Amino acid sequence: MQKNILRAFMLLLVLSYHQGRSQEDKMYAGVEFEMPKVSTPSFPDHAVSIKDYDAVSNGIFDNTQAFARAIDALSEKGGGKLIVPRGIWLTGPIVFKSNINLHVEQGALIVFSKDKSKYPLIGTSFEGLDTYRCQSPIYGKDLENIAITGKGIIDGSGDSWRPVKKGKMSPTQWAQLLKSGGIVSEDGKVWYPSEAYEKAQKLVKNFNVPPYETREEFEAVKDFLRPVMVSFINCKKVLLDGPTFQNSPAWNIHPLMCEDVTIRNLTVRNPWYSQNGDGLDLESCKNALIYNNTFDVGDDAICIKSGKNEDGRKRGIPTENVIVKNNTVYHGHGGFVVGSEMSGGVKNIHISNCTFIGTDVGLRFKSTRGRGGVVENIYISNIDMIDIPTEAIRFNMFYGGQSPILEEGQEVAETDQEPMPVTEETPSFRNIYMKNITATGSGTAALFQGLPEMKLKNVTLENALLEAKNGITIIDSDQITFKNVKILQEKGNALTIFNGTNVDISNLDYKEGSQPAVRVLGNASENIHFNKSEIEKEQIKMGSEVKKKAVKLR
Repeated sequence: MQKNILRAFMLLLVLSYHQGRSQEDKMYAGVEFEMPKVSTPSFPDHAVSIKDYDAVSNGIFDNTQAFARAIDALSEKGGGKLIVPRGIWLTGPIVFKSNINLHVEQGALIVFSKDKSKYPLIGTSFEGLDTYRCQSPIYGKDLENIAITGKGIIDGSGDSWRPVKKGKMSPTQWAQLLKSGGIVSEDGKVWYPSEAYEKAQKLVKNFNVPPYETREEFEAVKDFLRPVMVSFINCKKVLLDGPTFQNSPAWNIHPLMCEDVTIRNLTVRNPWYSQNGDGLDLESCKNALIYNNTFDVGDDAICIKSGKNEDGRKRGIPTENVIVKNNTVYHGHGGFVVGSEMSGGVKNIHISNCTFIGTDVGLRFKSTRGRGGVVENIYISNIDMIDIPTEAIRFNMFYGGQSPILEEGQEVAETDQEPMPVTEETPSFRNIYMKNITATGSGTAALFQGLPEMKLKNVTLENALLEAKNGITIIDSDQITFKNVKILQEKGNALTIFNGTNVDISNLDYKEGSQPAVRVLGNASENIHFNKSEIEKEQIKMGSEVKKKAVKLR
């Protein structure tokens, strides 16, 4: 009898393993570039409970040393699974070692301490720059075979770190926040978690990364240096599978210079008002799978980065070979985002079968002069979006750090349309392919904006239905191709082209109105093609500065 039970159990394990592998194998179907399969970590068959190391699950006892002792003991035995059972486990930073699987069981809640003295300053990277920052609640560097699994919850106590803008809260929420402690700015528009934070904010003048050089200077503003919640640096075989990650001090999950990264079945949450409350920032990583996750955060949701300006170019490590599938994003500044820190380059990215519900922007590409770097070979398909308040698709090479929806006190950033010399600081976006895109209820269908000196190049939009208040605008772009694109704009022109070259439009459908369907502007616009069977000449209005033969009906 016991042998039969054991055989049945082993059979279930084998079936479960093969089902998991089968699901993972499907992630590579339809990928447009050659990519090695991502290696997942494996661990010795050894498990311990955090309870074995005198941990207490009452939400009051500090379990920092218990986690450290448990990880040390597992590491000495070659690694294994550290089980966190049901309960509320208060702790300071958890520092990983190789071959450790932190398994947070369903019903378990890890809460990181609000005591900032437990998070010392360390040298790291934030927003693409080499800097000092408070140690992350979950931290690992130069490791191999690491994982966080299970159905539990990991909470970064971010509310004790973050400032909050009054304009992002209802009057009732604001009143409750004031009762919680902290202090308010002189103009009454910003709540700070402490007086030290406000002083630091004034010293750094709104820089998230202070422009300091010495550790002593950073120590003086330590309260301001909010850490990312999960920081894995230069690690191989990283797996995050199952838990909820929430309430991070700054970014939520930040793999940096890692290889073979698998992120699946996660729920990633932050309050929508959380400053810099990104969901996932994959930076300078190689070979990654991101699938079956749900994001609802205060900043960009799924973001691809590779360092900022000179620091990023000096590092010179692109993010490459990434598959993003079957993810859902609710609130976020962007559903899927590249940039703005992309100075090391981004290439070979596949994103498909994702749904964005009410994100500020849907597909978001951003950079600015000074970054440098090349973003290329991006393949996007089967994306559904609804209620996007700004652009469903946005390419913005004049990104100035503002939220897509302007906050109180912010103004539209000015853009210098005069060409600048092309140098290593000039960012380049090219070879980007989008198909099977649906967006309803957007503010603007799409914005394609390159730089005068480095045009957005070789972008294709195919099989798209874009319903929005405003149509599509193309600025300083070259080799733009539309195939089977339907634009249902409430007002204005369906398509506006400014200094666009080699634009090819076929099977264009649009909502007819009192204004011409297409406007062409800019003396650099040329070689713009439409099918005469789809649009009448009277529906194309050209500015007086446009060359006579810039637009052709074939």
